[in-house]
Order: sequence, then structure tokens, then C-alpha cells
Amino acid sequence: MKFGRDIGIDLGTANTLVCRKGEIILNEPSVVAIRKDTKEILAVGQEAKAMIGRTPGDIIAVQPLQDGVIADYEVTEKMLDYFIRKCVKVSLFNFKPRLVVGIPRGATSVERRAVEEAAFKAGAREVYLVEEPMAAAIGAGIPVEEPTGHMVVDIGGGTTEIAVTSLGGIVAGRSIRVAGNAMDKAIIMYLRRTYSIVIGERTAEEIKIKIGCAFPEKEEEMEVRGRNLVTGLPVNLIVHTSEIHEAISEPLSEIIRAVRSTLEETKPEVASDIYENGVILTGGGGQIKNIDKLLKHETNLPVFIAEDPLFSVAKGTALVLEHREILRNIKSRKSTRR
Repeated sequence: MKFGRDIGIDLGTANTLVCRKGEIILNEPSVVAIRKDTKEILAVGQEAKAMIGRTPGDIIAVQPLQDGVIADYEVTEKMLDYFIRKCVKVSLFNFKPRLVVGIPRGATSVERRAVEEAAFKAGAREVYLVEEPMAAAIGAGIPVEEPTGHMVVDIGGGTTEIAVTSLGGIVAGRSIRVAGNAMDKAIIMYLRRTYSIVIGERTAEEIKIKIGCAFPEKEEEMEVRGRNLVTGLPVNLIVHTSEIHEAISEPLSEIIRAVRSTLEETKPEVASDIYENGVILTGGGGQIKNIDKLLKHETNLPVFIAEDPLFSVAKGTALVLEHREILRNIKSRKSTRR
């Protein structure tokens, strides 16, 4: 069986990543620019993201995935089609690729079916759906098929996926729709409530990345430009790490609570493995400063950040095809379209 044309996809709320044979071959925002009246697709990915907040009235920039699942099926299908065709050479496209797509653990059967159908219409020959925490564990190098318990916490854009793996399966886990995007919104609301200043999602994300901190140690500051709610005029404001920590404290607390709940569900033998092996952090949220220190402080467990946290799920989806035990646990569907 040839793996050269097969690809793994991390279909994320914020970004879509495509991986082949352990190499990330595409990393673009999950954003599509559409003309309102005709529904014509004008731009996809990075080009479309650049339009957010800057488009004329007849053009909208949308994120077709919300909280890790498809919110707009038609637009997602077109976005997937664009990304797949960008990654699979035209000369090879007659040989349709197999796709492994990461999905949230809490996705419903309807949401799973929507992902499958979008993948088929985008040109897949066969579709495997793998739960994101399992893909993240594989991508982070965790030996998931061994009879030893490991915990992975994958903090993405729309969801946080928590799982304890052993013998090629998930023995305990949680999926909560609180992650990076929730932190961005919390920053927006904090500045609006505290300073009567409105900022956009892109600015909030930039603040989170530059001076956001889960466990404050060093005070930093950043100049932010926004719009004053009272005067309607643009203003500049200096914000500090301690303020952003306060802003994102509630989403972080929800993630900690979910981790604790998962540990409480874990069998004693597996829990002892976790105390020895520690917790692996993956996803874009794993890059928030000192989030490992916060998790260690709250759980008293060793915590490690994966080598490439942002790419763990994508790499894991591509590697799933090499794990026969896991493939046996995943139901695949073949396209009836030839």
C-alpha cells in the first residue's frame, strides 16, 4: 500500500494544517473570504485572514469552523477542496488520496458525518477520523500502543482536548469548547470593560501571544491600538502582563478543572503511570508562557511541552496510517464516487 499520496489534516478552528510523512506541507488560517450576494469564494487561508476587519460591505471573511467542528458545511467543503488541491499534484489527483482528519473527542455523529462528506467532496478516496487527543499524543511521540498510561492536553483554537491513552485507545478524557479563541474573547471583554476600548480578534491574539502569561513571573507591557467606545476615536493604550493574566484566568481555570476531572476518572494503576510519565502539552495554547508551570502547580504532576506543540495533531494524523492497532479501532469510509 502506498502512503505517498495520503495526507493527515488538522482541521482546526483557527488554522488548518496538512501533513505528509511527518512533514507539514500546509499551514494556513481556516478563513474564507466570500462575496455576500453571489457566495463567490474570493480568497482562502492567509489571504482571506488579511481581509478580516478590512473588507467592504459586500465581502465577508468567515471562519467556517467553530469550536473545532463544521459550522458552515458548504464553505468548509470549498476550503478543504482548495487546501487538498494545493497539496496534491494535479498529475496525481486521479489517484485520490486517503485522508486522516483530526476531530474533537466531543464531536457528535452529525458533526463527524459533516467532516467525512466534506472530505469526500474535496477529493478523498477514503476517510479516517481520529480523535484529536490521540493524534496529538502520536504526533508528540507518546508510545500510545504500550500498556502504560500517558496524559495529553491539547489546547487548540476552539477546543481543549484532554485524554489518557493506553494500549492504543483512550481510557479517560474530556473535550471542552474553551481554548485559545475563548482567551482572545476574554481579552477583548476585559479591555472593553476596564478601559472602554474596543479591539479586534487579531489584536487580542497578538496580545495573548506577546505578553499573555498563565503563571506570572515577569511583568511586561505592550502598546495596543483600539477604538474608544465613548468618543469613537482611535486611541493607544499600554497593557501589562498582570492585566492579561487576569483577563484569561477564567478560561485557564476551566481547562484546569477539566484536567482534574479527567484524572479523577482515571483508574489508580493508570494514574500512577501519569504521575511517573507526566502530562504532555500540545496545541497552540501550549505556547502560552508558563502554562506548564500553572498546570504543574495545580495538579502536582510533571508537565512537559511537546517539541512542536502547534504541529502535534497534524503530524499525528499522518502517522496514524502507520499504527495498525489504532487503525483497527477506527472505522473508515470509502468514497463511492469514482
